[in-house]
Amino acid sequence: MTAREGRGLRAGDVIEAVVEKGVYRGLGLARHEGQVVFIPHGLPGDRVRARVQSATSGYVTAAAEERLAPGPGRRPSPCPYFPPCGGCAYQELDYPAQLVLKEQILRESLARAGVAWEGEIPVSGSPEQAWRTRASFHFAEGPEGARLGLYVEGTHRVVDLPQCLQVSAAMNRTQRAIRASLAEQPRWARRVRGVELAESSDGERLVAALETAMAPAEAVNLAPLADLVPWLTGFGVVAGDGRQRRFHLLRGEPYVEHEVRALRLRSHVGSFFQGNRFLLAELVSTVVDLAPRGGTVLDLYAGVGLFALALAEGADAVTGVELNPIAVEDARHNAERAGLAHVRFDQGDAHEGLASRRVAPGERIILDPPRTGAGADLVQAIAGRRPAAVVYVSCDPPTLGRDLKTFAAEGYAPDAVRALDLFPDTFHLETVVRLVPR
Repeated sequence: MTAREGRGLRAGDVIEAVVEKGVYRGLGLARHEGQVVFIPHGLPGDRVRARVQSATSGYVTAAAEERLAPGPGRRPSPCPYFPPCGGCAYQELDYPAQLVLKEQILRESLARAGVAWEGEIPVSGSPEQAWRTRASFHFAEGPEGARLGLYVEGTHRVVDLPQCLQVSAAMNRTQRAIRASLAEQPRWARRVRGVELAESSDGERLVAALETAMAPAEAVNLAPLADLVPWLTGFGVVAGDGRQRRFHLLRGEPYVEHEVRALRLRSHVGSFFQGNRFLLAELVSTVVDLAPRGGTVLDLYAGVGLFALALAEGADAVTGVELNPIAVEDARHNAERAGLAHVRFDQGDAHEGLASRRVAPGERIILDPPRTGAGADLVQAIAGRRPAAVVYVSCDPPTLGRDLKTFAAEGYAPDAVRALDLFPDTFHLETVVRLVPR
């Protein structure tokens, strides 16, 4: 039903609108008679006919049914599974235009949070294909058979992916072989939730971990699957419940390795590690460049020591704090192998890490929280130590803006902002911000 003038939009109404700009999460923002309309996968300049899916007092969501005219930079998707696969947002936008759009969204996210940045933001791009060194694929069974891939956006329906452009040929070969093996063993397939893949940056090592709903004693029955993927250097299963949930190695070794700035870093398949093989060294160099040399460094959410070890050369002492015990083991191994005796890693969450350490004059703090951000309590605790500088590494512009607003209230402001597109074709963007006392 075509929308009638003089009343607000309702579900089912059909409208014509022009996308004014892109906003976070891959949405296009349009307006219809003053109402804000969000259009998934709408790109700036698109003129579309769209059907309203939902309407609130503040905004409307509408799905494009026909593209009447394309916006600048629109292209045919290189990926045949986009959409409905929710792994990407911008497959239909030329890559240089993606970088421009992501910078605009970053700036708007900061401005909306009340911490607008008017200075330059250098944005580094990445090759669009085979960039991932880590990937999580979901598994499901149904009338269509066994499916291994990614979710339809906003759902838990799995899109089967014969090929994902984000990962290497070896990773695609692996996920297809695992899918075929599970399809032939329905008894075990019902207990499998997905597969986590980790690959070394040079492609020399590749490890798979099956996510299961099994007890550890059952999980060993999946060991024969390793024979069907003999090129893997490691194969295991995540099994158990709650605090007893663990990774169980069934074949080979659970580690991959990455070389960054002459450092060799071991990373367990169960450890967090930055996922873009092409921008990894530049990301580390950016953090090192922005962190003032000298003094002590406290690295929160340290992972396997990616930033802490690179900063060791210019620091008197470095302490990394990481909650995941597997990652802490990796980090300690990496520090010992590098001969960095003045670097230590402690297990604990970021709050504990701050509370248990005396304030050091001239302290530098590295903050690389998960997508949910640091949060007000942690930001206030950091600012309360009055560090000489905080280098904040974020993959989510809205939570970055929220946290920078809290830092501002505590007397810290950015003096440098850089961005790296670690996630091409998606709506995510890695941003590195240096904060200093005002």
